[in-house]
Order: sequence, then structure tokens, then C-alpha cells
Amino acid sequence: MAQQQAEVAGPVDAFRQFFSLRRDVLVLSLAMFAFSLGFQMTNRFIPDYLVYLGAGGFVVGLFATLGNVIGAVYPYYGGVVSDRVGSRYALTVFGFLSTFGFVIWLAAAYVPTDFGVITVEPWVWVFVGLLLAQCWKSFGIGGHYAIVKQATEPSQLARGFASTETFRRTAFLIAPLIVAVLVVDELMPGFLWVLVIAIIFALLGTIIQHLLYETDQDTLGKEFQGVSQVVDDLRALPDELRPLLVSDALVRFANGMVYAFFILVITLEMGIGLSLTLPVIGAIDLSPAAFFGVLLSIEMFVALLTMAPVAKVAEYTGLKPVVALGFFVYAIFPVMLIFAPQDNAWVLIALFAFSGLRFAGLPAHKALIVGPAEQDAGGRVTGSYYLVRGALVIPSGVLGGFLWEFVTPEVSFTVASIIGLIGVAYFLLYGKEFDAYQ
Repeated sequence: MAQQQAEVAGPVDAFRQFFSLRRDVLVLSLAMFAFSLGFQMTNRFIPDYLVYLGAGGFVVGLFATLGNVIGAVYPYYGGVVSDRVGSRYALTVFGFLSTFGFVIWLAAAYVPTDFGVITVEPWVWVFVGLLLAQCWKSFGIGGHYAIVKQATEPSQLARGFASTETFRRTAFLIAPLIVAVLVVDELMPGFLWVLVIAIIFALLGTIIQHLLYETDQDTLGKEFQGVSQVVDDLRALPDELRPLLVSDALVRFANGMVYAFFILVITLEMGIGLSLTLPVIGAIDLSPAAFFGVLLSIEMFVALLTMAPVAKVAEYTGLKPVVALGFFVYAIFPVMLIFAPQDNAWVLIALFAFSGLRFAGLPAHKALIVGPAEQDAGGRVTGSYYLVRGALVIPSGVLGGFLWEFVTPEVSFTVASIIGLIGVAYFLLYGKEFDAYQ
């Protein structure tokens, strides 16, 4: 069932441990790499795509809110399906749905707006595509958590997640660089090629996981009984999760207010690109959208350097301090970004490098969520947790969009940081530790 994990001291060791994991975790991580590459190439740049298609700041906020609704509803039912029918078949279906969502995003640039009786703005199709594109990412959360829990010793859950996350986040490092190359001068038409690449990788990820994933180790839970089961599962959440859930919801609400607008701060508010001369390569002149891609890669590079070592540190300090660090970076980053000097690209590089530290606490955070769960209910507990957190975070995008368009971006980002810091303080006061790490 579970197996002892190798020592992890850095990102290279995390990759080494990754390849020693059970086959189902390995296959899952390969699929995660493919889907993460596709989703990260597209989703972080979609707000700028929406603006290109004629949307305003409030519509961008609505898009973020729809993402929050999906993030609230999909994981629970994805966890239920994963526990009931097994991860292989559940994730395969979710993969094909996500692929079709990317196709709709691509088609949005070409679909006519005038249908005779009604006129449909092209950005509407981006909303439709999101309903499908996020299926693997959100529906598949429960299957991901449950598989890692089955393969990892309780006292080393953070390291188990660090191994899969390190591999997955490598895609997050590569993806923005691909986008930066394709949109080096301006967002369009390069972003359309980005969507084509995302479709290809989504198909590959779906095929890989379906053909290579072995179902022998899948553990199945009980049959879904309806709405009453949702209520029962929420009531049955382990006590350790309740303070974490409150704090996490506040931090994520803050992030949800501004997350979709990070690219617009760079491309619209600051309009800042990057010009420099490199040995051998020569002069480089990046558009703001391409520079944003570079910033995302810098953020993820720091995350990859710190994620595995911090997961190891958590075994000595406990999960709580590490999770609190990630929450703090989430909370403080918005106000630091919006008030950063608008003519200094190097300050932005430093800020996004700092932002990478928020991922350092992610493996510990996931371990704290799934650790207290029963062995055969990892997907269900994870889904219940994300259902509550996601439901509380739903209004964040539209609130951030309203403040962005009808007040000021500065107010929106400042309010977000205040809410996030309240969440950090609550977690420091009331957050509990997972027994295996005490």
C-alpha cells in the first residue's frame, strides 16, 4: 500500500523521489505535467485575451468569479466520482472535457458575433470554454490527493506532494516562456498558437493517463447518495481542517480579487516590457505580455527551488509554520505589486521571485488537508474542503472587478491584501497541526 519515501533536500532530489514513486503516482504526475503546461500557457493570459475580444475590467472579474464557482463545485463531485468509479476513468473523462474547452477558447476569436436575432460578444465563448477547460484541474483534485495519500506514509505526506508538485510546477516554469516567445511583439496572433499547443498537450495528457494508469491500487468509496451526502461529508470534515479552512478561504478570497488582474497591471496599468542585451543572444525587446510570461517563469523557478526543501523542513517544524509562510506571501503580494515603481522592470522581477515563495508551503498545505482523512475517503474529504472554500471565495472575482473598473485598481489590491492578512492572523492564532507532524 504505502511505501517509504527517499530523503528530499532539494528540487533535484524531489525529481529523484518522483521517479521512485508507485506507477500510478508517476503516471498521474506525467498527466499533470501535460495539463499544467496547457492550462498555465492559457489561463494566466486569458484576461488579456478577453480585453482583446472587447471585454472590460468588470467582465474580467466575472470571468474570475465563474472560475471560483467551478473551483467550488467541481472538486467535490470530482472527488465523489473518483472515489466511486476509480481515478483512471474519472480523470480520462475530465481530460477530454478540458481539451474541448481549449478548443472553444481558440474558436472564440473566429466565431461570428451576429446571429441575426441576437448578437453574442466573442468573449462570451471564453466563459463557455472555461466550464470545460477547468474540468481536469478541478474535477481531478480529489483523484490527485487520494492517489498520493494511498502511496505515501502519513508522516511524509508533504514530501509526497512535493515530488508530484515539483514535477507539475516544472510545466508552470516552461509554459510562460513558450508564451513569451510566441507573443514577443504583441499578444495576438501568437496567443492563438498558444491555444493550439494547449489542445495538443491536453490530448497527450489524457491518452497517457488512460493507457498507462493501472487500476489495481485504486480504492473505491461508497456510492454517492445525493445532497444529504454532501451535508454529511461537510459535517464529517476532520477538526484539524476547520481553522485551516477559514484562514484558507480568507487568503484565497483576497487572491481571487486580484489574481486575474496581475497581467493587466503589467500590460495595461504599467505597460512595461523588458529590454536588455544578453551575451551570444544579443538585444531582447519583450512586449508587456511576453514580459509577464517571463515574470511567471521567474516566480515558478523560485517555487521549484524552495518547495522540496521546505517540505523537508516541515517534518521538523510541523506543517503550520510552513503553511503560514505561504499564506503570508499570498496576502502581501497584491499591495506590493500595485504600488511597485512603474518604470523599473527589475523591481517587478524581484517581486515575482518573492511571490514564488507562496508555493513553498503548498505541499504542506495539501498534506494538512488530506492527512486526517480516512484511507478510502481522501478524494471525498478533499472535495468537501474545496467545496466549502470555493463557495466562500466565489464573490471575490466580481468584487475585485468592480473595484478595478469603478473605483481604482489600487483600492482593489489594497483591500485584497487586508483581507488576506486577516486570514494569516487567524491561522497563526487558531490553526492546528496534523498529528503525524507533531
